[in-house]
Amino acid sequence: MIKFSEMKYERPNLETLKKELAGFTEALKTAGTYEEARAVFLAREESGKKTGTAATLASIRHSIDTRDEFYDGEEKFWNAAGPELQEFDQAWTMAMLESPFRADFAKEYGDLMFVNAEIELKTFSPAIIPDLQKENDLTQAYEKLLASAQIPFEGRTYTLSQITPLKTDADDARRLAAWKAEGQWYKDNQAELDRLYDELVKLRDQMGKKLGYEGYTTLGYYRMGRNCYGKEDVEKFRAAVQKYLVPVADKIYREQARRLGKEYPLSFADAALEFRSGNPRPVGSPDDILQNGRRFYEDLSPETAEFFNTMLEGELLDVLSTEGKQSGGYCTSIGEYRVPFIFANFNGTQGDVEVVTHEAGHAFAYWMNRDRVPSSYAWPSMEACEVHSMSMEFFGESHAEGFFGPDAKKFLYSHLAGAITFIPYGTLVDHFQHEVYAHPEMTPRERHDTWKRLLGVYMPWMRLDGDIPFYSEGEGWQRQHHIYSSPFYYIDYCLAQTVSLAFWAMIQEDKAGAWKKYMAYTVQGGSRTFTELLKNAGLESPFEENCLRSVCAKAEEFLTKFDLAGIA
Repeated sequence: MIKFSEMKYERPNLETLKKELAGFTEALKTAGTYEEARAVFLAREESGKKTGTAATLASIRHSIDTRDEFYDGEEKFWNAAGPELQEFDQAWTMAMLESPFRADFAKEYGDLMFVNAEIELKTFSPAIIPDLQKENDLTQAYEKLLASAQIPFEGRTYTLSQITPLKTDADDARRLAAWKAEGQWYKDNQAELDRLYDELVKLRDQMGKKLGYEGYTTLGYYRMGRNCYGKEDVEKFRAAVQKYLVPVADKIYREQARRLGKEYPLSFADAALEFRSGNPRPVGSPDDILQNGRRFYEDLSPETAEFFNTMLEGELLDVLSTEGKQSGGYCTSIGEYRVPFIFANFNGTQGDVEVVTHEAGHAFAYWMNRDRVPSSYAWPSMEACEVHSMSMEFFGESHAEGFFGPDAKKFLYSHLAGAITFIPYGTLVDHFQHEVYAHPEMTPRERHDTWKRLLGVYMPWMRLDGDIPFYSEGEGWQRQHHIYSSPFYYIDYCLAQTVSLAFWAMIQEDKAGAWKKYMAYTVQGGSRTFTELLKNAGLESPFEENCLRSVCAKAEEFLTKFDLAGIA
């Protein structure tokens, strides 16, 4: 098989590509039979894979080293080219929707492609091409700023990823100092962070209005491809989180304060330390973690074994934290080569293992659907994708000993507790964004004050006393990439975490049965809406109040009875 390092990147000629796309649209319009129309459709599919692969290779290689001048230039090219090509994509989409063979396409490939196409049409007009290009430039500037971070601490210099383990150090003074050092870097760059976001909010509001909406929120939902729920459903979910989940999370943090001998509410630095003896840490080197991942996937199923071995042999995981590397992690797909790719920053924390389960959960889902036609069906909508990843994390608990050694018990408690306590944070991110885009005229300070107010609603266990720069002043949202680059994405994690907690409960009783349902969910790819995917696999929707109430009750009972004897 071809390895990632051997995959050739070549920038397409933009004008030639535009002519090719226009040619496909014209050929579809003039097709005399379904067979002719289908042949054009399949040819355009292959063309799209080729173009998408080039753009993805440039993006991955740029994120691996943001200092690389060649790929920095290629990223700028795609930032400008993408919005221009959207105009040709829209013309094709309209031709598909108006095709006399639409019923034939729907019969062979399902109607969802047309449902999604109609949503896609609502997100674009040639009038917003310059706005989209500027949006790309602003989000790239944000990512480059974070990747450039140089944080002085104890005589050394750290990137944002590299300082993360120190923020959970078991020594109180050192941990607090690390939080303050990181917070100070953000404070030193606050003016630029404020400027970038202020421009993004006003730009997105302007795009929404150009397309005939009240502002950005409606456009934001369409851009997320939401095809089976709306703003009102999300509001009901947020209310259920406040009702059922915040009290359970609050108990977790009160118990944590007791274990640590700290006052409640906790400082940001103390909330980050779960156990007085330190948070669970993976054992061994990055390669050891990947090899234990191999054992986990080989034990799980024949399909996961083939998948993960391909990932390792094809150099399809880039996980070391290096200078100039973009922070965070993601999974993407390289269509022409029919493989996923995982990007991450290992830093010696529990998160390293979660990369091998979470991001690989995404990758496995693509692997199982890599030959779907249309290729857009390889991935479902975002919240549906996150079910693959977050649930795979819970299946990974079976190999906790291999990943964590003596800290395995700590991890099993921490992982479930973390899933519970994450949802209030993720819901806060969503609520904050709804406030921001409803009031685009807010000043940067008013946005910070809004975040601080909502922190009190969703995370009452956090002490907001100004002790740690940036975080305790209501500015910590600026470290959350999604708020800048993928507005309204974050609630997807919360919906998916709710479903994954249902998988966790099933695993406790019948792991084989739970895996069967996981596969039934996964093999559908993106051929159905989120709620249909769940229904077809026999899973409850997170929009049903009983779903959140039930998983909260089971998790709370498990954590209350969990034997932490011998763990300080």
